[in-house]
Amino acid sequence: MATINYYTPEGLQKLKEELQDLKIRGRAEAAEQLREARDKGDLSENAEYDAAKEAQGLLELKIAKLEEIVGNARLLDESNLDASKVLIMSKVKLRNLKNNMVLDYTLVAEEEANLAAGKISVKSPIGKGLLGKSVGDTAEITVPAGKLQFEVLEISR
Repeated sequence: MATINYYTPEGLQKLKEELQDLKIRGRAEAAEQLREARDKGDLSENAEYDAAKEAQGLLELKIAKLEEIVGNARLLDESNLDASKVLIMSKVKLRNLKNNMVLDYTLVAEEEANLAAGKISVKSPIGKGLLGKSVGDTAEITVPAGKLQFEVLEISR
């Protein structure tokens, strides 16, 4: 059974553009590599041809995976989301209770996550630990480095 993931309009558009690029440019490059390798002679002992065929197979696998993801993607309607609890697409201001550091994160789908941009996946340990929390709640989250405690200071969309 396919997994349904929720995306922002920008995130879904980015996935569709990547898929289109792989189908057009990626397949053209793979075909060119195969043609060049085929021109080098005997295919039975042509390692370059074997490598090009393998690369083509991996490209087709990636295309199939992206097609499945895009096919099972659902757009989020932010107007229907409860702003009093941490949900996907929530912008959350947190305070680390250990060092009093204040952090800002936006919870997004796994494929849209980008820590440098402050976007964390709802499937990450911190994302999972924050889901359903309200302002003033404390979340104790187990991460690879140990246990962290965060206080939810603010939730917005």
